[in-house]
Amino acid sequence: MTTSQPIHENLELDFPQPSKPRVLLAASGSVAAIKFESLCRSFSEWAEVRAVATKASLHFVDRSSLPSDIILYTDDDEWSAWKKIGDEVLHIELRKWADIMVIAPLSANTLAKIAGGLCDNLLTCIVRAWDYSKPLFVAPAMNTFMWNNQFTSHHLETINQLGISLVPPITKRLACGDYGNGAMAEPSEIYTTVRLACKTWPPNTHSSLVIPVSSNLPSS
Repeated sequence: MTTSQPIHENLELDFPQPSKPRVLLAASGSVAAIKFESLCRSFSEWAEVRAVATKASLHFVDRSSLPSDIILYTDDDEWSAWKKIGDEVLHIELRKWADIMVIAPLSANTLAKIAGGLCDNLLTCIVRAWDYSKPLFVAPAMNTFMWNNQFTSHHLETINQLGISLVPPITKRLACGDYGNGAMAEPSEIYTTVRLACKTWPPNTHSSLVIPVSSNLPSS
C-alpha cells in the first residue's frame, strides 16, 4: 500500500521509544526484489516495519502482496508529500523514524550511488542522511560478472568505511541462467543476520552491536 495520510501521522514520531525496533526495509532494482514480500513478512514478526521501493524495484515488487500494515513509500511520495516551506521532508522523517535500515536487494547501481554519495531518489536520500550510529545492512544482488568487477570491490570498501554492514550474496543459478556468486542471500538469512547483530533490544549503554564478519567478498 502507499500512503495518503500526513507523514507525521503515519510515522508516529511523537510516540516514545517502542519495545520493538523500527526497521526500514528498502528494495532497489534487482530481480531479487521478488523476495521483498517475504522479507517484509519475516521482519514484521519482530519489528515495526516501513518499506521503501525504488522505481526500478517496482517492476518486481508486488505491492498487493505486502502485509496490510506495512506502508510502502516510493519516489512519488517524496515529492507529493511536500507542498510548502515548513512541511516535513519524507526522507528525513524516515531517517528519524528508523532504528535500523536494511536494503535488500542492493543492486550494483544503487551500491555505486551510495558509494559515490549520490542521492537522486528516496532510498539514496535516506542513506545520504543516515545516522551511522544506527545499523544499516545491505544485501547485494547482481550478476557474477558484476559482483566480481573491481568497481564492486571499491564500492564495498567505501560503504564499509561508513559502517554499513554487508550480508554477502550467495552462489547459485542466477535469474539470467548463469551460475555463480551474486544472488541475494535468502530473506531468512538476512533476517537472522540482523536479529543476531541487534540481539539486545532496546539498546543500552552497556550493550553493543555484534556485526558478523564474512570473507565472502568479490575478487579484485
